[in-house]
Formats: sequence, C-alpha cells, structure tokens
Amino acid sequence: MSMNSCGKRAESPAGLSAPEVLSIVENSCDEKDFRNRKILVIVPDHTRTAPVGMVFKALHERLGNVVSAMDVMIALGTHPPMSESAICQRLDMSAEERQSRYAAVRFLNHAWNNPDELTQIGTIPAADIRDLTDGLFEMDVPVEVNRRVLDYDHLVIIGPVFPHEVVGFSGGNKYFFPGVGGPGILNFFHWLGAVVTNSRIIGRQKTPVRRVVDAAGAMIRKPKTCFCMVVGDHREMAGLYAGTPESAWVDASEHSRQIHIIYKPRPFKTVLSVAPPMYDELWTAGKAMYKLEPVVADGGELIILAPHLREISETHGAVIREVGYHVRDYFLSQWDQFKHLPWGILAHSTHVKGAGTYENGIESPRVQVTVASQIPEEVCRQINLGYRDPDSISIEDFEGREDEGILYVPKAGERLYLLEDSAT
Repeated sequence: MSMNSCGKRAESPAGLSAPEVLSIVENSCDEKDFRNRKILVIVPDHTRTAPVGMVFKALHERLGNVVSAMDVMIALGTHPPMSESAICQRLDMSAEERQSRYAAVRFLNHAWNNPDELTQIGTIPAADIRDLTDGLFEMDVPVEVNRRVLDYDHLVIIGPVFPHEVVGFSGGNKYFFPGVGGPGILNFFHWLGAVVTNSRIIGRQKTPVRRVVDAAGAMIRKPKTCFCMVVGDHREMAGLYAGTPESAWVDASEHSRQIHIIYKPRPFKTVLSVAPPMYDELWTAGKAMYKLEPVVADGGELIILAPHLREISETHGAVIREVGYHVRDYFLSQWDQFKHLPWGILAHSTHVKGAGTYENGIESPRVQVTVASQIPEEVCRQINLGYRDPDSISIEDFEGREDEGILYVPKAGERLYLLEDSAT
C-alpha cells in the first residue's frame, strides 16, 4: 500500500483491507468536527460496482458514537427507488446488523421527480453557462437538490469513479447532480454531453459537463467530505481518495484513467457486449454500448447481450417508446419537434444509438446496435434498435476471435475500450 503524508489516500493493486480503509477515514474525519452533528451519507445504487459498505462501516465506526445522526441517501438520479433489503445489500449490511449496530441509521431514496422533495438552491446564469460550455449553450439553468440534503450539517459522499459517457469520469459532485438533484440541471447537462458527443467526453477528465456539475455542486453550501473509490477487476478497492468532492475526484479519476481504460490495436466488426444483471433496464444496460462504441469498426455491429433484461425503463419507457433511439443529428435537425421532451431522455437515446449522420431525411448510424434480451423483437424495431433472440447466441462463437475482428466482453459497462491511436 502507498499512502501520502496526511493519510488521506491509499492505493493497492491487491485491494485495500478494512483496517487500511479505516485509517483513511480516521485521517479524514476529525471527531471534533463531527461531534453532535447530523451527517448525511450519499451513496450510489446497485448499478455501480464498489465495496461501498467497507467505507460506510469504517465511517460509522469512526463517527457513529460522535454524531447526533448518520443517515444514508441513495443517489438514484432518475433510477427507481431501492428497497430496504436492497440498500442493506448495497452497504454489505446483514439483516442482523441492520437491526442492531445500524438501527438508528435512516435509509432515504432520492425522488428526482417529486417537486415536494426538491428545493431550488440557485440558478447558473446564462453568461456562466456560455463560458462553462464553450459557447454551446447560453441559458439560465435552475439548480434543484433534494430538500433533505439541507437538513444536515455535513455531507459525505461514498462512491466509485469510472469512465463516464456524459461527464467524462463519474464521481465527485456527480453524486449531487444528478445523484440527488432535480430535473432542470439533470436534463440540461445530459443533453450538453450528448451534443458534445460520447467520443469527445468519455474517459476525459476536463469536460464542459464536469464544469457545469462542479458549478452546481458549489451551490450546496455545506461542509462536504468525499471518499472516491477506484475498483479493480474483482471488486477489490484498488484506490481510496478522501477530500473535497473536487480534490478527491481529481486523484481518483487519474487512477481510473490508468486502470479502467483498455486499448485495442484495431477496431472490431462485431462486438458481443454482455450487460451484467446489475443493469436491470436498457436505460442502464446502454452502458454496454457507450463503453465499447469507440472500438467498433464503421459499419460494424455491437450486440448487447442481456438475457435477464425485460424493461426499457420503468421511469422513462413511455417516452423512449415514443421517440426511439437516434443519432444526435436526428434531433438537432428537427429540434422544434423534440425540444419539449426531457432532454435527458434524448441524450440517452443518442448515447445508445451512437454516432452517425442525418441528412436529407436519412439517418445513417455509424454502427448497428442490436439488443438480445427479453424485450420483444417488435418493441426493438419500434424503438429503432436491432433484435437478436438471446437463446440464439452462443458465447463460444465469440470467444478468442479478436484476430478475426470479433470481440467478446463478458462484463461490460464500466471499463472503457479505446483504440490505441486515440491514446496519442
């Protein structure tokens, strides 16, 4: 393990142990700063791989008897709420531990679409948006956050950092926006990311979207501590960084850049991208496309294999069925027809469909995206995606054939695949 002089970061390829994590927490959380304070711990839902419970338990051991309250809010963004048992699983907490050691901890689900649960904390003015987005947009953007966040004296983020299609790398202030934020800021910066495009954002530390997210995060005027995790291939904690949401994220995103990006020498005509069960809707299983799109050859096919998948999106499915999946320019060329719809859904549409053109009424995606799941063929056609019966796909037909232009990725969605030429 390596640790800096102030003990607020640690790295280990083999994975940090519980005592090592506790040491980071102890060095980052002075008891006198938390005594009799109300603490809100903000964590991701089940769609992010990370030993969140290890850090939460260390935090509780350090401060549980010092603070007046320590509650947990799930940074759902627009994802569906989690049950009590699912939150316990997210925190690696047994039923017995929930009833004893952690009985006083309240579990809260963020409700992004309930106005009664939100409060506006400010507006990013149009002039600032122009500067933050390099002139792409010039509009006032309201910033809403879950009102309960303001009931606490100190906010603690615990979450992993991975390459991300909208913001470049996840983590940091992204756990506030969209994690516990309202629809205005959420829809705006997702569409901003779509306009810039996945290929120009994903795996980059400095992006217009990150600047917007950090500007919104600065409006939450509460003391904040952030624990950014970098997770290895087997869920081990390869790195833990503590600090502000900005400083901890900078260190963690650099570590993520080093271990979460896989370079390939040439593009592939066919990619079989297996979405793991934690992606239980196409809304999140789309990550199996985002992270692999850069290594698919022009005119190639990416197959999202997700036999467990039955839903497009519990929250957004009706609008997606209405709009379908399209390249960015399909929307930009007909903006008056689509601008009234939630921009975050339009952004998701373009990210799943990928790059392409729309000229003279003809849409030409760069790659073919095919979904092999329980979503029926007629629905896939309706939403403008290809269909394969998952039972017709044999993994053996795709394994070990990279030299033939066929790539098999058994757990897609978190690691980013890029061509070697893009590293220069």
